[in-house]
Amino acid sequence: MAAYQAHETAVIDKDSIIGEGTRIWHFSHIMNGCKIGRNCNIGQNVVVSPDVVLGDNVKVQNNVSIYTGVVCEDDVFLGPSCVFTNISNPRSAVARKHLYEKTHVKKGASIGANATILCGHTIGEYALIGAGAVVTKDIAPYALAAGNPARQIGWVSEYGHRLTFNNEGTATCPESNESYKLSEGKVEKITTNGYRRDQ
Repeated sequence: MAAYQAHETAVIDKDSIIGEGTRIWHFSHIMNGCKIGRNCNIGQNVVVSPDVVLGDNVKVQNNVSIYTGVVCEDDVFLGPSCVFTNISNPRSAVARKHLYEKTHVKKGASIGANATILCGHTIGEYALIGAGAVVTKDIAPYALAAGNPARQIGWVSEYGHRLTFNNEGTATCPESNESYKLSEGKVEKITTNGYRRDQ
């Protein structure tokens, strides 16, 4: 008995690796050489192309296309119908499979519905990409980005709430009560559930 669950209509190539507790839904295709972690959820009509890597607890909503060159770390959320690319200048008549560009989605980041992620960029830890955004450059950790092309419009907590920084450059997540520090254009978490990290 497999350690993961897959709907009978899913296609899973034999040399893919799928972690325990992962669920794969209707009409999805997991292709050669994929590595999918534990407790992931792969929605309906998802394509995971060869050699894609997904960490643990990755949530992939319906109709998402994840192409070769993409690595998603643990706890990444990919919203409905978002899509990645892997060639900057595709041509049908020119084979460029050896030129696939890497895209790295770091731990805890979320990508909204219908967003497009152009290849060769990194989306930082816990960043939040708005629905319909077109990402054309790296996105900083904890950044809130939206639009076409996507631009940063704020900062978010690990729980996905917008952060409002005071004159001292600190902000508190309203859900977790964790605190964050903004300094020199970068955000870091300074407390965990009300306790300073250095205590």
